[in-house]
Amino acid sequence: MKYQRLRNEMVTKQIIARGVSDPRVLSAMRTVPRHLFVSEAMMDQAYGDFPLPIGEQQTISQPYIVAEMTQSLQVTPEDRVLEIGTGSGYQAAILAQIAFRVYTIERIYSLYTRTRKLFDQLRYHNIVTRYSDGTTGWKEHSPFDAIIVTAGAPEIPTVLVNQLAMGGRMVIPVGDRHSQDLIKLVRDEQGIHQSNLGGCRFVKLVGEHGWREQ
Repeated sequence: MKYQRLRNEMVTKQIIARGVSDPRVLSAMRTVPRHLFVSEAMMDQAYGDFPLPIGEQQTISQPYIVAEMTQSLQVTPEDRVLEIGTGSGYQAAILAQIAFRVYTIERIYSLYTRTRKLFDQLRYHNIVTRYSDGTTGWKEHSPFDAIIVTAGAPEIPTVLVNQLAMGGRMVIPVGDRHSQDLIKLVRDEQGIHQSNLGGCRFVKLVGEHGWREQ
């Protein structure tokens, strides 16, 4: 009951208050138990207006950013969505409330195994996971109606753009190691259209088509 109350407060004060209005996104944010996607020690902070560490120098994004990126993707119940960077699994869980199927890729094995177990426990049967370099996408399941990248890229990987379906949308943070702009791409018959949704800050997108590992 406590966590349900905190979830409702999070949606009202952090998400609706900042202009996110898609009813499917708001419903998903009210439903998914965010506190289960962080360590036990962090559970009481899970609904705060900030990112939290999840180990392996990775974070669970601030709730508002998750809601904003999800709304920007314009996901429908028929959509197949690709997520690059499973991390805590929270973003995939939010998408799974709305989309037909979510394909999510994680390059850090400990996070991959932890989230797979959690998805099974929570019965998110429409999430397909993979342990791999996400920057190369998931060609055999492409094209995707939407692609979300949850780490900051030095530039937009062409290989991911090529896996977008006609009418597909992609949201990706692009910039340097310290700050990025959230870029939205839409593919249509005329080509690829790009818009800037504003500043953000994510961990680095590491891989063949991202940052090289140090």
